[in-house]
This record gives sequence, C-alpha cells and structure tokens, in this order.
Amino acid sequence: MELENKIVSVVISGIKTLYGQDIAPETVQLQKTKKEFEGHLTVVVFPFLKISHKKPEDTARDLGEYFKKKNPSVVGDFNVVKGFLNLIISQESWVGLLNDIHENKHFGLTTATEKSPLVMIEYSSPNTNKPLHLGHVRNNLLGCALANIMAANGNRVVKTNIVNDRGIHICKSMLAWLKYGHGATPESTGIKGDHLIGDYYVAFDKHYKAQIQELMKQGMSEEEAKNEAPLIKEAREMLVKWEHNDPEIRALWRKMNEWVYAGFDVTYKALGVSFDKIYYESDTYLEGKEKVMEGLEKGLFFRKADGSVWADLTPEGLDEKLLLRADGTSVYMTQDIGTAKLRFRDYPIDKMIYVVGNEQNYHFQVLSILLDKLGFEWGKGLVHFSYGMVELPNGKMKSREGTVVDADDLISEMISSARKMSEDKINKLTDLSEEEADEIARIVGLGALKYFILKVDARKNMLFNPAESIDFNGNTGPFIQYTYARIRSILRKAAEAGITIPDALPLRTEVNEKETSLIQMMADFPNVVKQAGNDYNPSCIANYCYDLVKEYNQFYHDFSILHEENEDKKIFRLVLSAEVSKIIRTGMGLLGIEVPERM
Repeated sequence: MELENKIVSVVISGIKTLYGQDIAPETVQLQKTKKEFEGHLTVVVFPFLKISHKKPEDTARDLGEYFKKKNPSVVGDFNVVKGFLNLIISQESWVGLLNDIHENKHFGLTTATEKSPLVMIEYSSPNTNKPLHLGHVRNNLLGCALANIMAANGNRVVKTNIVNDRGIHICKSMLAWLKYGHGATPESTGIKGDHLIGDYYVAFDKHYKAQIQELMKQGMSEEEAKNEAPLIKEAREMLVKWEHNDPEIRALWRKMNEWVYAGFDVTYKALGVSFDKIYYESDTYLEGKEKVMEGLEKGLFFRKADGSVWADLTPEGLDEKLLLRADGTSVYMTQDIGTAKLRFRDYPIDKMIYVVGNEQNYHFQVLSILLDKLGFEWGKGLVHFSYGMVELPNGKMKSREGTVVDADDLISEMISSARKMSEDKINKLTDLSEEEADEIARIVGLGALKYFILKVDARKNMLFNPAESIDFNGNTGPFIQYTYARIRSILRKAAEAGITIPDALPLRTEVNEKETSLIQMMADFPNVVKQAGNDYNPSCIANYCYDLVKEYNQFYHDFSILHEENEDKKIFRLVLSAEVSKIIRTGMGLLGIEVPERM
C-alpha cells in the first residue's frame, strides 16, 4: 500500500543519513504491529545492526527520531520494543489513505495491457456420459475464481475447457440408451439432456454387474466375467466402430452429446461459469498421436516389441510412461499433448494452469516434462492447480452407481434453503416483489455454496455441509452478503436524508482506533489480491472478506453512523462504510459471488 511504500522509503533514506550506507528496499521488513503493543506498523531493525554497529534498541530509536523529524505528517509517534520499531501513524495519514481508496473505483485491481502475460486456465473437464456433480462444482468455482484473480493481477486470461467426449465410458451410455432407451429424448421425457444420458450410464453398470454375477455362477472368475460379459464386449466393439468413423455410431454419438452440452450450458449459467474456448478430446487425440509419432522419429520416445510407444523418464527420477497402446489407441497423456498443441497454435500462451484434482499430481508432473521435451515453451513452467476432493458427511461419491451429489440438485437445494432461511429478513422488506425475493434467494443460495467451497485452501480435502454453509452467522457467504446489504441500506437512507458524500475528506478529520483499524485492513486489499494470485489461492480473498466484515460489524455495533450528531464524523463514517462495501463487492466478485443491494 502507498503508506507502506512511504515508510520503506523513509527507512532507506534514514539508514543512508544516519549510518552512511545504501540498502535495498527488500531488506526493510515491515509488519503490522502486534495487538499487545501500541502502534500500527512495525519496522524490524535487526537487518541493520551490522550497518549501525549499535544495539537493536538504539538503532530503532535512531530511526524513530528520524521519522518524527523527517515525516511528522506520516508518523505521529513511535515506541521501541527490543529490535522492533513500532510506528504510530498520524490521523492525517489514515484519512489520506481513505481518500485514496475512495478516489480509486477499481481499488486493489490491476488492469491488463496488450503486453501483459497471457495466462490460459483449464477447468471443468466434464465427461459427456453424466451430468456435473459436486466435485465438478468445486473445480468450476476454483477455476473461475482463479481466472478472475489472475486478471485482477494484470494478466490477460483465456478460460478454457476440455470436454472428454470419447472413450469407452461414452460408449457405455450410448449402448445402454440403444438397448433400454426406447428412443427417449430430453423433449419426450422432460429430463435435462445430461441427466438423461447419466441415467443410461448408471443403467449400463446395473445390467453389466448382473451379467458378471451370472457368469460367475457359471464358474468364471470375477476378472474373467468382467472381460467376457456381453455388454462390455459390445461397448468395446462400439468404440472400435467410433474410431473407424462408422456413420451410424458417429451420428448417435453427436446426437447424444448435443443433449449433454445443452444440459451442461444450463448448469454453467446457473453457476455463473463461462469459457472463452472449448476443446474436445475427439479433436485433440489424433493431434496427440501425431505429436507422439513426431517425438518417436526424433528419438525422444521409444517403441517396444509389441508396438506400443513409451517415454523413458528414468533420467528425471520417474518411470517409463505409456503414450500409445500396442493397437495404436491413445491414452490420456497423448490427448493432453494434442490439446496442448492446439492451444499453443491458437494462443501465444505465457503460462498454462490446469485446475485438476490432486489424484492427477503425477500425471501433470509427467506432462510438464513431455511438453518441455516436445518444445512447448511453457511446458516446464506449467502449473497444476491441484485441489483436494469434496467429501460429504455420509462418504464419497460414485457416479456409475448413481450416488453422486448432482450439481443441478445442489444449486436448487441451496436456493430453496436460502429462501427458507431468509424469509424472516426478506419479509421485513415490505415493498419486495415475489421476483425480487426469488432473486435474493438465488444470490444468497449460490453465494453460500460458492463461499463455503472457496474459503477452504484448495489443496485440502473438504467436507461440504449445505446446512452449515447457508447460516447467516459465522464465516459464511450469507453473513458477508448481509453486511454488504446493511451498508447499502445505510447509504440509501443517507441519500434520502439529503446527505452528500464528498469527493475527499478533510485531512484534519478526527479518527478513532476502530476506524483506523478498518482503514488499515482496507489498505491491505491490493496485497491480498496479489498474494492470492502469486499463491493461486482464492481462499486468501474469501477469508480477508470475512475478517473485514467482522471488523466492520464491531465498528457498526460500537459507533453510531446516521445518528451521529457531529456532522464531520457522520460524513467520515459514511465514506468509511461506502468503501468497505466497495471492497466487499470487489472481493466477493473475484470469487464469482454476487452481493445483493437489499436483503
């Protein structure tokens, strides 16, 4: 923040003036003063002792006196605790800082230019044999938030999706539809396309298991029965036909996929998720095979006696990695290489971020090495944004058994719960129409879902509890949204009373400690956005928003705003409140969370 930069600058000039030596800005350690000591910002003086040749306390005192002499408008006073110089920032500086925040409509955000790095972020990666579930919800929300955060840090961002639209799992749902569907369509059944196809994926598994049991009764081992069951044999035959461009199979595949895409689009829209470019595995796997063959010719890979193609990664401390099977079919790694080739052709990528669960850590370690070997400039530096699994109070999810938490059902349940939970509050707004009440419930329900998922460090596994997420108290989305709506209500009442918020506050305005603390927290926002970008960690912003709201609510409880008799204090507190609401809206917006003007 501007204030911290000023202090660092004074420390550098102070060391030069007092001890005759230049120091680099990064040697100045600045931190918030601990609560048990008086002060706002603390300078750690231990790094300067070799220069000063003095005790820590004396060095700190020298610097403190220099601050008071050179910058009395910034530092009102100081105290020394061992090797720490605690600076008490002047009230004038805090008001000036609030004015700076007030003046900057996009406070905390950096705008990209044509020369900014281009960051591509891949997320979602659904399969076209089933609808999106809770695991996809976490993936989409993390990817979308990360895209917003990278853009807020001045990067150009391209959001991409790779759709897994080919393979044996797709053939399973196609075959089941042919056998048991009786021509059912989304229109004839009233079932959303992705759900309809997901039902047939589950149906395949049910009938397949029954066949396995029957064959085992006839004396086969479980492994033999799994391979010899008629359904799995038919699914494999269908995949071979698909690979050979059989017109009937391809037409069925296109028809069923279109149903799924229409269903996905509804879910993405409800989640507020979008993409700039969508890639399909059916397009990329051949590109991958071509690239692998190119690598084979260059001696980067090798062929085994059975005809399969491998990469030897033992020099990198890993093992040998299969790239093409003996029958020439591709594996996931081959498809990812093909997708990378197409992306690099389409965009001048500076950084590639893959948002994929932590069970794929090894896959992306290998992919990075292979892309680098194949000459992709960003291969070595690719980022695997690895996140933990979402678990439920009653255990893990299995899609083929139909025990997943469906994304659409979850969204609907969250909105419905928000409506019930907020009825008492919403009913107080007597002029609210049914449509407005529904819109507030949508914003609050989705805000609860998104915040609950994004407040957790992405690297950790998490337990999702819908009832806990919708609470209006504690570290939840609705708690933050309610505080925002409360501030907006205060500002509307002020406007109705004819109170005008000025462009800038007088620097001599009196500021109390709680107000100072709020300004200091707000001034931290740009650093939080930067940290979230550097660490690829949306939870930084989520938890910052909660801490800011908690601090504001204490201020709101302790001090009057609209009923404050002193006009200058009233105006100051209205500006302070307006800026808190601006940062809440910006911070939550980076997480993809809307905030309601009324609640």
